Amino acid sequence: MAETIERVLALETSLIIEAGTGTGKTFGYLVPIFLSEKKTIISTGTKNLQDQLFFNDIPIIKKLFPLPRKVVLLKGRANYLCKQRIERNLHEGHFASRQHVSQLHRIDEWSHTTETGDIAEITSVPEDSSIWPQVTSTVDNCLNQDCPFYKDCFVVRARQQAMDADILVVNHHLFFADMALQDSGFGELLPGAEVVVFDEAHHIPDIASQFFSTSLSGRQLLELARDTEAEALKDAKDMKQLNEYSESLQKAVQEMRNALGMELRRAPWPVVSERILADAIHNVKAALQLLESTLKEAAIRSKGLENCWRRSAQLIESFNLLTGQPVENTVHWFETYPQSFSLQMTPIIVAEQFQNYIKNLKRTWIYTSATLTVKNSFRLFIDSLGLDNVMQLQLKSPFDYQRQSLLYVPRGLPDPRASDYTASLLETIIPVLEASQGKAFVLFTSYKALEYAAEQLKDRIPYPLLLQGTMPKRQLIEDFKRLGNAVLLGTSSFWYGVDVRGDALSCVIIDKLPFASPSDPILKAKIDLLRKQGIDPFQTYQLPNAVLILKQGAGRLIRDATDRGILMICDPRLVGSNYGETFLQSLPDMPRTRDLDKVREFFNHEHISA
Repeated sequence: MAETIERVLALETSLIIEAGTGTGKTFGYLVPIFLSEKKTIISTGTKNLQDQLFFNDIPIIKKLFPLPRKVVLLKGRANYLCKQRIERNLHEGHFASRQHVSQLHRIDEWSHTTETGDIAEITSVPEDSSIWPQVTSTVDNCLNQDCPFYKDCFVVRARQQAMDADILVVNHHLFFADMALQDSGFGELLPGAEVVVFDEAHHIPDIASQFFSTSLSGRQLLELARDTEAEALKDAKDMKQLNEYSESLQKAVQEMRNALGMELRRAPWPVVSERILADAIHNVKAALQLLESTLKEAAIRSKGLENCWRRSAQLIESFNLLTGQPVENTVHWFETYPQSFSLQMTPIIVAEQFQNYIKNLKRTWIYTSATLTVKNSFRLFIDSLGLDNVMQLQLKSPFDYQRQSLLYVPRGLPDPRASDYTASLLETIIPVLEASQGKAFVLFTSYKALEYAAEQLKDRIPYPLLLQGTMPKRQLIEDFKRLGNAVLLGTSSFWYGVDVRGDALSCVIIDKLPFASPSDPILKAKIDLLRKQGIDPFQTYQLPNAVLILKQGAGRLIRDATDRGILMICDPRLVGSNYGETFLQSLPDMPRTRDLDKVREFFNHEHISA
């Protein structure tokens, strides 16, 4: 892999490379990049891998090649503490619970000791706490040079360091967010970058689709209202209308959330034609317009109010677009959350936009992942991004899966769509966890199933139970390794880029084949488009994408030549459907069994005859 990338760097061409688990992908591209001395952006699919690269892999390369290369880690602004917002919340914040007040004070104490402001450093506040959006900034609410804390801003400091880097480590979301800013005349992650490496490149089509979308969330509208109230309290106490119209907007946003139905879902827009939704949309528009016109008068009072006015004008434009008629070749959809909603307009195909972007940047583009092929073909990935004239290389894993692993598919489980499926699933999982003595990842395709499993398992297994979302992912993985017999329950982000070697992870359990929901509006639009073109969407799109995701989940198990473990895939469709063999052909060449006793034998280090 390193030799191929060395040639690609010399030729200044592009490369797609699938390198199986255990190939050492990160070292495969880091070594030639360090030796080339070319300015490089390395973009990863997850913050987990971003941290692993920066804190684990790159220090090893630096010791091997003590070259004067400055390496910088940069995350999106939502990952950094905003001093202005924490200061404002300490003095003016209104919190619904004592827990939020306690968390705010913990964050404030940490803010005086941290050098980076990276919120991943503080493990005493859960990563899914609703306090974080109130103490980090967005492009919308950032005051930039008008902020009183600008000189000490963690985001500014991180960006300045990034501008001087030789190698910059980012994630795909930040890469594409910066790309979107460049379209507006701003943003440049690494000026003069000669090489871009996309690690975990299988994420790129979906993430590119997000950033070529137009979107707006209820939270953005509520933040505008709350920020207006806070700024008015400081600099426009006499303008009572600001508070009045802010309150009207908050009420209208809540009414619109209710009008979209209490069910949590993603669905095409418009969902209903009832008067209640039309009235709610009208009320949001009216409240926004009143607030915008009043903010226009108040903008001269302070930079904070000027910022709120600018945001209100942009939100009116987006809201009108996203509650109007759909644009050709886009999917117009919405998503509801417990307290909010989002409106989206997403292109069905992103290949043309992506190509328009990269063709203007004369760089070497390297796309790598353990899962880019289906039945040994890169066609799905190439078509999704419109890649032409690109070199291709497929490298198999060096591990001895016949000796090191066993694939177990339990008998007797109902159809995965049955209401009792997760309950039945847990009854088959518990004996395997007992045989492995913990040491397991249990990977789910939905949060609902994860939450149910967490509640049921907590009193039924004697092993430490770790749950995604209760602390930062890096801390969860460190705790998992340290405990040595833990059971970690995770969803999508733990299917990718997580590296646990040795005895601590001896079992990976997957609840279902990871098909995307056919009701998802983006998927539905792609299915409809393929059908119009006379193409079978299941065979050419839905099945291949599910295969790639399953390959990722299975790849968590064997990470080293000395690892041993069981891969348990619970879904009966793997062996009972006409497409199950497509999944099996794409998995590593493992011995297979449906016998629980064979699983127990495996963990007893006895001879396996699957």
